[in-house]
Amino acid sequence: MIAPARCAALDALAQIEHHDLDMGAAVAAARETLTDARDQGLLLELVSGTLRMRGAIDYQLSLRVKRPLAKLDAAVLDILRLSAFQLIYLSRLPASAVINDAVDLTRRAGKSSASGLANAVLRALSREREQLKWPGAGDADHLAVVHSHPRWLIDRWLARYGVENTTAWLAFNNQPAALCLAANRHLTTREALAEELLSDGVTTQPTSRAINGLEVIDGRALNTRAFREGRCIVQDEASQLIGELAATAARGRVLDLCASPGGKTLALSTASDTRIVASDVRPNRVRLLARTLARCRVPNVGIVHVAAGPLPFAEKTFDLILIDAPCSGLGTVRRDPDIRWRRTAEDLPRFARAQRDLLTSAADLVKPGGVLLYSTCSSEPEENEDVVASFLQARPDFSQRQTHQTLPFRDGLEAFFGAVLTRT
Repeated sequence: MIAPARCAALDALAQIEHHDLDMGAAVAAARETLTDARDQGLLLELVSGTLRMRGAIDYQLSLRVKRPLAKLDAAVLDILRLSAFQLIYLSRLPASAVINDAVDLTRRAGKSSASGLANAVLRALSREREQLKWPGAGDADHLAVVHSHPRWLIDRWLARYGVENTTAWLAFNNQPAALCLAANRHLTTREALAEELLSDGVTTQPTSRAINGLEVIDGRALNTRAFREGRCIVQDEASQLIGELAATAARGRVLDLCASPGGKTLALSTASDTRIVASDVRPNRVRLLARTLARCRVPNVGIVHVAAGPLPFAEKTFDLILIDAPCSGLGTVRRDPDIRWRRTAEDLPRFARAQRDLLTSAADLVKPGGVLLYSTCSSEPEENEDVVASFLQARPDFSQRQTHQTLPFRDGLEAFFGAVLTRT
């Protein structure tokens, strides 16, 4: 019998690789087939690890498969990648069980003719896994393969930050992301939340920079009453810092333009004397936003579904507009490992055009003296500094007051960017 977690992981990988589902949604769907908490935990480890280390895995497979990997059946390649990840990176799992399950998975997928290939390739990898060969150290090809990142992205980081910082960034991205919580200050404090979670068997520690955050050390925080009853939400620490930056500028009428899933909206809502309109374009994102704010019992936020096109608000209406812009997500590669394989350099100009359009459409809604806060979870200047510079050149009635950026090799946090722009 094939281990349930391996079956579920293979199904999730197929949804991600071939049906363009993001990792979170694919894992959530696959988790529904598992009842054991240990299997659910292994599922996430298998899927995220296989995606994270795919570049290194493919290099090792290519040394042992006689044809190009792209010529393999998609299901067979998924099975080889999933199994190779376990053999190379999860030594606690018995190699025989991994290989036997891989053979059975090929039959389950209706690819029995490939079972001999899977068995031979994986047995060879198992025999040699203590003496694996890699490209020569010291160059970009070595970094790309060993740290499993696309070469185009490594070249960009090397040019901006050098070998040492780039290597540290790659290592950061290949560590499992911590689960971070943000305390809902409408209902609790960080200290009270930590005590409540501890009483439910969840150990935490304060986040290093975010003033209302907790990092989960042990325990199942999402199964607690504190989470179910809205006293905390899941939010990465770097994202919490953008929320804090927005909250310091919040006053009067506030528009959170790309608000879902609601973490930054929650931070904005705790600023005194604010009335917030939270909006998003996609209906499913609006529903997610509404669920978050309802669970957290946020009192001063109205939700609006904004369709694509001109914004349905009057000019000079808002004291603060937060645009957490749709972006490449390349700053969150640690948390979303599939992004590194989804994006290309050619995507960046497309995102930048949409981001400039969004800034331009929102600018006239800001009152004189008001603030436009632009943020992304991208690491790349085309989506960050370049978008802001282009906007300021076109709109001399705005000036840049503050810039905020986190970098993994410097801050130990994911790469987020924020710019505070004041209408003069």
